[in-house]
Amino acid sequence: MKNPAPPQSATSLPRAPRDEAQTRMRKYFIMMSIRVICFVLMVVITPYGWHTWVLAVGAIFLPYFAVVIANVSSSSTDSRAVPPERALPATASEAPPSAESTGVIRLHESPAVSSAPQSDRPGETV
Repeated sequence: MKNPAPPQSATSLPRAPRDEAQTRMRKYFIMMSIRVICFVLMVVITPYGWHTWVLAVGAIFLPYFAVVIANVSSSSTDSRAVPPERALPATASEAPPSAESTGVIRLHESPAVSSAPQSDRPGETV
């Protein structure tokens, strides 16, 4: 099943800095909580074995990944404003209704054609 397009935005403004900072802090807090859990489990679980090394790697390297993941820009998920013409379906439209059926009077201008001689031009005689 194809993913639907994100909803069209009325503006192309980025997210508010306060909202973006809050999202980054939440990501960082979650990652650092996992680090603390890894550290506590590394010390508490005995006898020491391969799992101790896995938890130690998590406790050592998670701060780096927490900073990188928290600072990754979320602009790739932001949608830009789309011109309204692009949001319209690309189907063939019906022929426009005739003027008689809609009750609309349409006026079309054509270039003026004068049959009377013009004598106000310099150098011409009538």
